[in-house]
Order: sequence, then C-alpha cells, then structure tokens
Amino acid sequence: MSAVLSAMAPQPSEQVDWASKSYLVVDDFVGIRQLLREALRSLGARNIDQASSGGEAMGLLNKMRYDVVLCDFNLGEGKNGQQVLEEARMRNLLLPSSVFLMVSAEKSVESVMGAAEHQPDAYLVKPITEGVLLTRLNRVWRKKQVFSLIDQAYAEKDYLRAARLCDEQIAVNKVHEIDLLRMKARLMEKSGEPARARETYERVLAQREYQWARAGLAKIRLADGEFEQARQMFQTVIAENRYYIDAYDQLALSYQNMGKHEEALGILERAAKLSPNSVPRQRNLGQACLKLGNVGMAEKAFRKCIAIGEYSIRKTPDAYLGLARVCGLKNDPKEALQLLITAQREFGAEHPDLELRTKITEGLVYHESGDYRRARKAGDELEALLQATGERPDVATCIEMATLLFAVGVKEAPVDLLCYVIRNNHDNTLLHDEVQAIFEKARMGEEGEKLIRGARKEAIDLMNQGVLLWKTNKLAEAVEWMRNARAALPHNVRILFNSAQILISHMQQRGYSLALHDEAHGVLSHVDRLQPGQQRFAQLMEQLLLLAPKPEAPAETEAEADAAPAG
Repeated sequence: MSAVLSAMAPQPSEQVDWASKSYLVVDDFVGIRQLLREALRSLGARNIDQASSGGEAMGLLNKMRYDVVLCDFNLGEGKNGQQVLEEARMRNLLLPSSVFLMVSAEKSVESVMGAAEHQPDAYLVKPITEGVLLTRLNRVWRKKQVFSLIDQAYAEKDYLRAARLCDEQIAVNKVHEIDLLRMKARLMEKSGEPARARETYERVLAQREYQWARAGLAKIRLADGEFEQARQMFQTVIAENRYYIDAYDQLALSYQNMGKHEEALGILERAAKLSPNSVPRQRNLGQACLKLGNVGMAEKAFRKCIAIGEYSIRKTPDAYLGLARVCGLKNDPKEALQLLITAQREFGAEHPDLELRTKITEGLVYHESGDYRRARKAGDELEALLQATGERPDVATCIEMATLLFAVGVKEAPVDLLCYVIRNNHDNTLLHDEVQAIFEKARMGEEGEKLIRGARKEAIDLMNQGVLLWKTNKLAEAVEWMRNARAALPHNVRILFNSAQILISHMQQRGYSLALHDEAHGVLSHVDRLQPGQQRFAQLMEQLLLLAPKPEAPAETEAEADAAPAG
C-alpha cells in the first residue's frame, strides 16, 4: 500500500496539468473576474466558469464539482465569500481534492479571522500576480492530493481507516508530516482513542511548539473531565497567540463545566470581538448572556447574529427566539411576537418542532412582560399538547417548557418533563444541577432531589438489564429489550450505544442480517446527530462496516475456464 501511495503522491518536481482542471471565479466586479480569468488562462486553464454573486456561485457549485475555486471575500449584496465556503463545505459541494482560495483586498483582522475560521486552502490579498497565483496553487494542490483519500474516509466517518491512511502517507511524504500528524491526532480523538491522540500531539511538540498541538492536549484534558488543567492550558495557548479563536471557545467550555458562567461569558465576549462574523459564536454569546440575565449584551449578540446570518447556512431560529425573550424582559411584547411570526415564516418548513418552541417562547414573553393571563393560556395549551402525544422535544426545549409551566402554576407536567430529561441524560451531572436549580426555583428542592435520584436509577436499571441479557448470551432477548429501552429513552446516548453494540454482537455470533445491520447503522447515526464526536461512535461504526459481506468476485465463464492454462 505504501508503494501505491508513494506513486500517487505528487513529487516536488512534478508539473501539475492546470489545463485539464475546472475553475470557478467568483467576484462581484467584472473587471476583477476578467483579470483572474486571464491569470488562469496564462497557466493553460480552459474550463473557467464565473459568478458575480454568492448566490450565483452556490448555484454553480450545486451543479458541478470544481477543481479550483477563486472566491472574493466581499461579494456585495447577498452571501459573502466566507458564507459561500461555509455552505459549500457543509453541503459537501467540494471534492476532497478541490482547492478553495479566498481572494480579498481586505486586510483587517476581522475579515481574515472570519475567513480563516472556515479554513480556505489559502487566503490571497489583492492585487494578485500570476507568479503568486501559480506558486500558491501548486503548493496547495500538491498538499490536497496527499490528503484526498484521507479526506474521503473522513467524509464517510470511517475515522480509523483515515488514521491508517495518515500513517501510510507519513511514511512516504515527510514534507507534509506535521499536517498529517495533526489530522491523525484529530482522527484518534474521534475514534475514541485519546491516549493515541495524546501520543501524536506529543510527537509533534517534541519537534516544535505548535499551539494547535498544545490546544489538542488541552481538549483531551477537557474531555477527561480535568477542567482546571484544561483551563490553564487553553489560557497558555491564548497568551502565546491571542488570535487562536478555537482556544477561546474551549476555554469558555472549561469554565462552564466548572460552573463559572460569568468567566465563560467574559471569554465568549472576547472571542466575539476578535472574530465577530461567526453566527454560532454570536448565538452562543447571546444565550450565555440571557442565562445570566445580561439583557443588554444578549440583545446586541442576538441582533448581530440575525444580521450576519441573513445569507448563512448556519442561520437558525434560535437567535430570533432568544431576541424575543430579550424583548419580553424589556417589556416589549409587540416586537417579541413579531420576531416569533418571522421565525415561523422563515424556518417553519425545515424545523418541525418550531411551532412548539415558539409557543413556549410566547408564554415566557407574556410572563416576563407581566401578562400572566396570556402566559397561563400558553401554559394550558402546552400542557394539553403534552397529554396528547407521547413524544418529547430535545433537552433545551424540555427545560424551557418546564420553566414556563412552573412559572404559570402547573406542577405535574413540568415534573414529568424534567424526569424525562434526567432519564435520557442519567450520567450528565451538570445537567442534573441545572434541573435541580429549576426545582429549587419552584420551591421543590427536596422533592426534586428525590425525583432526580429516582429517574437516574430507572435509566440505569433499564440499561443494565439489557447488558445483563447480552453478557449471559441471551442475544435475542437483549436485542428486544434494548429496542424497548430506546423507545422509552430515545435520547439516552449510553442506551443507544449499548443497543448498537448488542446488535453488532448478535451478528458477530449468529450471522449477518441486513435488517440488523440497518438498525444498528440507524442507531449510530442517531447518536452522531445527538452528540457528534462521541468516543464509541468510530469503533462501533468500524465493527459494523467489517460485518457487511464483501461483493463476490464474478464467476469464470466457460470460455475463460477453457482458455485458462492447465495446472
């Protein structure tokens, strides 16, 4: 295999055939597009498409997979270059080997930081000479070819195969060794092997002090629950490089896990000032402010989130609902209700739970602005909805609904909701504390403690019984038990993982079944949607892929058999 990879890897002296590649040039000024097109033609390029806006670029990317994209950062009205790159990556509109070059006259930290967060293959500042363009294209193209098979395996979520491909490339491609080690370390984390990830980061740090490797070690500490050690390491990374934005996000998470929400908010605020054009970061900042009662900063963050998210694929209803809450707290229910109508209009089709979420927010807005009669009416409607269906929303929505129902004087329904949350997250102690705080606020502190203990025990007993059946080799009964457990607790990640493990064990011991394979794959996909990057996901996914029967080689035809030489 190494010999094959060596043959595939481009050599430093090897000329890239730019004439055979396909190109997309995106710029809102026709003169700039023509200049870039002529620069590409001087390299021999023939297949060059052009777009004058982000929307037009997305239409072309949706139809064709380009080898090279040259995209301006500022594209006038509509999507900017950062949003084009972000959406193209999220929708898999770029091949693993595609090159995306961000082009801009902007030199501000804000613009460069925003683009860099979404990882273009290079950031070119205008004016661009043919020589600079060729040098950057050659460098980036060769690197992309080294990573193309690894990126493909990564896109398929086959993280262990991708890690093995990294090792094989390291053996034949010393030029990109550090970048390959960086990718391998990330893959080891995703594959549930933090010890091997730590070894890889330490191997890098033995050669040179890279901040991303130091941050990688800190993330492993964070995942292991060593929050104080992680905090110290992230702070060291930021002290060395104040523009390392991901370290701010992770530092804020460390503080949140330590229960230091004021400190976490301060860090998120600093990160948002350095790189203000991130929709998720502004949303997170707004939600953190809202939780701590900092209404002014919450409003600023949510309004910024809505403004920069107008043309972004990361646009969600959360900022609209958050801003509506802010308006309720400012005693402005009129704007709050208008925001809820806007959210329903813009997101209702793709978010089936939005009607429920807007009704909860509406009730909270009425309550916070002092209209207790309408707040109680919203609460009664929600209680009726809960009684009419056995389905329950996600954790955050359950908690908001329980908060509203307690506030308007309902008791039984919010208790059931919070117990459901605990059963689905029986090992999440931070969430238990949050639920206990809601019970305390409802003057049910002692009763809440008993309810939390009981809900945790119920989930643990349900899971342990399935594991016991599995370990005593009652595989069919274990499979059926875990199906029922999944139906009762559809968001309990531990139960979902154990269910997938038991389905895989059943096939390992009793033979392959397409139905069980599809069931296990569905369970693992559900886990990855709930909590992406879980340690057991990659290991179980690889076990599942190994079980699938290999396609049989075509049988010899009579003519081929007759022509075969005699042994």
